[in-house]
Amino acid sequence: QVQLVESGGGSVQAGGSLRLSCVASQRTFSTYDMGWFRQAPGEEREFVASIRWSGGSTYYADSVKGRFTISRDNAKNTVYLQMNSLKPEDTAVYYCAARPGSAYGIATMTQPSHFGSWGQGTQVTVSS
Repeated sequence: QVQLVESGGGSVQAGGSLRLSCVASQRTFSTYDMGWFRQAPGEEREFVASIRWSGGSTYYADSVKGRFTISRDNAKNTVYLQMNSLKPEDTAVYYCAARPGSAYGIATMTQPSHFGSWGQGTQVTVSS
């Protein structure tokens, strides 16, 4: 299990920006696929973005394409989610997740059930 700690959430007005960070405890962070997921009240947890351990390929939910950017800094054991042009419907608790990259294929990069380590979540609230 990897220990994950998110930060950077908060309250912003529509059109604003936030950058979420997630620091991992695992020294072999570079071998982990990393993902961001979110959960709004009364809703299921949904995929937002993910980044592959090898090659750094990125994947995005259609709802955030062109607005959000996922990136990683392996030297800092950190994954980021830059969120621009935020909308009220982006309001949710955002969770960082990790999994050993070599154990999974790219077909499951969007599926929360295929990520085994989770952070505690950080609240993002976007007001209109």
